[in-house]
Amino acid sequence: MKRILQTIILFAITVSCAPKAELTVLRKTSSPDERLSMTISSTEGKLSYCVEYDGKTVVSPSELGLELDEGYFGDQVKIVKSRTRTVKDSYELPVGKCSHVDAVCKESRITLSDEITLDLVVRVYDDGAAFRYDIPDQETIHKLNLRAERMDMRLGPDSEATVLPLKDFHNSHEGNYLISNVKELPEDSLFDLPATFKTGDDIFLSFTEADVRDYAGMYLVKSEDALTSKLSPRLDQPEYCVISDLPHHSPWRVFSVSDRIGAIMESNILTNLAEPCRIGDTSWLKPGKTTFNWWCATQVPDSVHAGNNFETSRYYIDFATEFGLEYHSVFGYGDEPWYVDSVMGFSECGPDADLTRTVPELDFPAVCSYAASKGVDIHVWTNWKALYQNIDANFDKFNEWGVKGMMVDFMDRDDQQMIQIQEEILKKAAEHHLFVQFHGSSKPSGLSRTYPNEFTREGTLNYEVYKWHSDRLGADHDITMPFTRVLAGPADYHLGGFRAMPAQSHVADYFEPKVTNTRCHMLAMYVVLESYLHMVADYPENYRGEPGAEFLSAVPTTWDETRVLDAKLNEYEVIGRRSGDDWYMGAISNHEGRSIGVKLDFLGNGEYELTWFMDGDNVAEDPNHLMKMVTTVTQNDTITLNIAPDGGGAALIFRKLS
Repeated sequence: MKRILQTIILFAITVSCAPKAELTVLRKTSSPDERLSMTISSTEGKLSYCVEYDGKTVVSPSELGLELDEGYFGDQVKIVKSRTRTVKDSYELPVGKCSHVDAVCKESRITLSDEITLDLVVRVYDDGAAFRYDIPDQETIHKLNLRAERMDMRLGPDSEATVLPLKDFHNSHEGNYLISNVKELPEDSLFDLPATFKTGDDIFLSFTEADVRDYAGMYLVKSEDALTSKLSPRLDQPEYCVISDLPHHSPWRVFSVSDRIGAIMESNILTNLAEPCRIGDTSWLKPGKTTFNWWCATQVPDSVHAGNNFETSRYYIDFATEFGLEYHSVFGYGDEPWYVDSVMGFSECGPDADLTRTVPELDFPAVCSYAASKGVDIHVWTNWKALYQNIDANFDKFNEWGVKGMMVDFMDRDDQQMIQIQEEILKKAAEHHLFVQFHGSSKPSGLSRTYPNEFTREGTLNYEVYKWHSDRLGADHDITMPFTRVLAGPADYHLGGFRAMPAQSHVADYFEPKVTNTRCHMLAMYVVLESYLHMVADYPENYRGEPGAEFLSAVPTTWDETRVLDAKLNEYEVIGRRSGDDWYMGAISNHEGRSIGVKLDFLGNGEYELTWFMDGDNVAEDPNHLMKMVTTVTQNDTITLNIAPDGGGAALIFRKLS
């Protein structure tokens, strides 16, 4: 026993005295305000990065690398050269949470060699840091065959995560978020992006990717003491994630960082990192609000002959005209699409699916003509396969009919091929002056700058689920959205349910869905969530004469300025958005009621007429009850928002008085 003890002591002394591997800093890049930095280093040739904010470590040194046919890039890297510059960018956003962006960052381009030679490009803004790989064509390699991309993320042991667990790569990116200490995250899940973290130093970090084009989507998995990246594999050759000619580059790996969660929510870093607009003339773009009568099972009054017909569409077009909605959506009726297809239903389509031919009972040219006479535009739903298999002829026919856009549904993948398909749809749609609304799709990545005809994406567990579940939605789920998924960009959420009931008595109803959040919460969601094509999805008769319905008509869908006025991660948010001289405010909470004081110093000079919608006193019993108040305020005033528990909200309109 004594010899064993001596051996253990000797081993411990040997280990503790062993020289530590030397960390070689290749380049440290700091933000213009010097608060945020990303450092690229190597340890015995192994490539790594770390992120610091105000001198505090946010991400500890974490491994980077690429698994290629030629070998693993990142094990024995050598620096060839490095240079840093300041990058200034100024651009307009035809659709977005602000109309104009001025962006400044420090950029480092680090040329590295290992199995191949490539540039690791780092950009650091005041509100975030990002890197990507630029891989040139070279003598030793002319084609990129990428098996995996290694990116570890080592966070402090006290860090809290808000993440979306998914089972596999084939998914619609919909689910309930998990809030957990990072070290307790399960190891059997893929975590979708964006993923949001709060460190033990009260620093907030959101990780996602920007400018995802001709590449596979990224996820995170828990691996021992780190989170590690996983890319979606190709369907045709699943041993590879990306196959491409060179030169080629990866998407940006984006770390939004601040000690104020609102700064991350206000950030435009994803559009900063996206390629500039590829659409020369954007004057035809018209963001707005739309019907989506699939949600309410296309209910019509007894006086209307319900069906996949002109009469039903006319009823909803008249409603859109009455409420000032820009669009009416045509999807079909029941389980039958509006176009010829031998396969009933929506998730699949037959080889004979033909978007240039409508079902016999639908006079579609008459629908488009009638809508145009009422100042309403038509867009259509389509299964992505039915659209893509004859895309040029379909878009030509849409132009002939006067269709202005489409919902492209059931994509359910983000492998390289699907990412390519999505961009091809956007590009060709733009050539035909058509907007796109992706459903059953992966997150946005800033492409609304490159292709501003991308109006919105789903990729959320949203209010459609009230049709078949009673217990998966509610205030606690909604409040995670602005802190996670919406950080990536616009989110389609099936808004507009005006039939609310208490959560404890809610029963799922496919044909007449009810919601569990208060009506005022529903109004606030039009401001809290970013989308350039918000739905007004309920049965028209449920809006007529109802308190709060005027807010649906008034609220815009694209903005000149956005400010987070107050927020606490996964608890509450108060957001203000400006359109012209007018401001709109939305506030929602989790299951807890609360009072929030809000200074109005974001307003311009002069007086504003404030129209204020707030939860009624008895919303626990009648969540449809709200109160309305009209008063005059200035930027010197402070107001108090009283938000009810379990779904409460506040929605306000500040109109500049002349």
